[in-house]
Amino acid sequence: MAHLRSRRRLALAVPVVLSLTASLSFLPAAASAAPAAPTATAEQAADAPVLSYVVNTKADHRTVAKVKRAIAAADGEIVIAYEKIGVIVVRSANGDLAETLRAVPGVQSAGATRTAPLAPAGTTDAGSAEYLTAADAAKLKAASAKTPGSEPLEADQWDLRAIGADKAAKINPGSRNVTVAVIDTGVDDTHPDLAPNFSKSQSANCFGGAPDTTPGSWRPYTADDYHGTHVAGEIAAARNGVGVAGVAPGVKVSAINVTDPDNGLFYAEAVVCAFVFAADHGVEITNNSYYVDPWMYNCMDDPDQRAIVDAVNRAQLYAQRKGTLHFASAGNSNHDLASDAIDDASSPNDTTPVPRTIDPSECFDAPTQLPGVVTISATGSDNLKSYYSSYGNRVIDVAAPGGDGRYQLPDTPSKNGRILSTMPNGEYAWLQGTSMASPHAAGVAALLKSKHPWLPPAALQALLKAQANNPGCPASYDQDGDGTQDATCEGGRQVNGFYGHGIVDALRAVK
Repeated sequence: MAHLRSRRRLALAVPVVLSLTASLSFLPAAASAAPAAPTATAEQAADAPVLSYVVNTKADHRTVAKVKRAIAAADGEIVIAYEKIGVIVVRSANGDLAETLRAVPGVQSAGATRTAPLAPAGTTDAGSAEYLTAADAAKLKAASAKTPGSEPLEADQWDLRAIGADKAAKINPGSRNVTVAVIDTGVDDTHPDLAPNFSKSQSANCFGGAPDTTPGSWRPYTADDYHGTHVAGEIAAARNGVGVAGVAPGVKVSAINVTDPDNGLFYAEAVVCAFVFAADHGVEITNNSYYVDPWMYNCMDDPDQRAIVDAVNRAQLYAQRKGTLHFASAGNSNHDLASDAIDDASSPNDTTPVPRTIDPSECFDAPTQLPGVVTISATGSDNLKSYYSSYGNRVIDVAAPGGDGRYQLPDTPSKNGRILSTMPNGEYAWLQGTSMASPHAAGVAALLKSKHPWLPPAALQALLKAQANNPGCPASYDQDGDGTQDATCEGGRQVNGFYGHGIVDALRAVK
């Protein structure tokens, strides 16, 4: 299960649109002049697949009402209208719906959020989970017992010690007034390490684009949808004498499940719903270890992909204006995200991918490249960039432990270089990926927010960067020893492509 993401921050290409009071107003208006296409006939609709669309309009009641009437006339069914950001989620079997609506006055962009739900997908973890066995657990408990105050499995949590989170917890474990929402595959809130800190009132299922707050709706559909539960434990597993500990064991964690139950994909309408729901329910921080399907990169010359970026950006900016800071993982392709061209062989991932070379200054990944979102690269136990982690000078904001089970093996009982955390049904497992790095950074930000509750998102991000520790570019990055550099780090000691402003520091956050 891996979305191997590559990205360049949108702000680098179009800084004029980065105002938190505007959406993607830079989007070309030419598409809106397209002639209206005829509405599908009933016979055509009966045979056509039903797809989801996002329709982005001026955010005023009159315009939204007019566009709603146009949607109905074009055989579209409105799932939900987020009038305050001008995003309408629609379902329709009319294959000409988006083209028809682009000609409607007041519509700024419109497009399908998918091609067809066929292929399974996942998130930014690199490799499959390695579950903790009873024998492993016994060995870890014996080792952990040698350190007073440790959780039973903490001896294997090299990641906590790498950023001082074990020491930070003794000073300030975080405030219960701070919530980190895990926008992901759902969270098993019945896990004994997560139940003490779980916030049901800030949790939902956003599949389809409208929030479902039915009790338990936020949980993973199956045990194989473990990703969100693992992420949640890294952030806020309680120090309660059970299992592992999170970076911020005193804060609350919530779950917003955004995955399609049939194929595990993260579609735009669900992510829009998640950002708006988080903002409207007082969430301070969101963690986003995924990219919005089905395109790894959304190119602005394609009207469907442009509409996806527009809709998701409107939602995440709305959340920022209400005080929510977003974290997202950089991807596991070992790509230089500041390069001039990147090969994308995985898009669209819900039908048949068509290999393409994209210009990352014109084709954007959502949500990580969106303005104000904190982009995280991964490190291993030696504080070196993980072999799989994507990077890029002035693209990466900060780095955090994500694990490296190939080249960076810690001196722990298991000698496992990956990250140990919670899994559904009360289990534990090791995973690695930038998916694991992002929640570590989000946890440190939660500690900072606990100490400085009035900091707005931009100031919180600035403080996180200021407190990070930057090891600087390594003299050599030949991980496999074949004489060839496996990645090139550009930049200086303060900011560089491997670590951004540096590796996050939980201990400095609480001092």
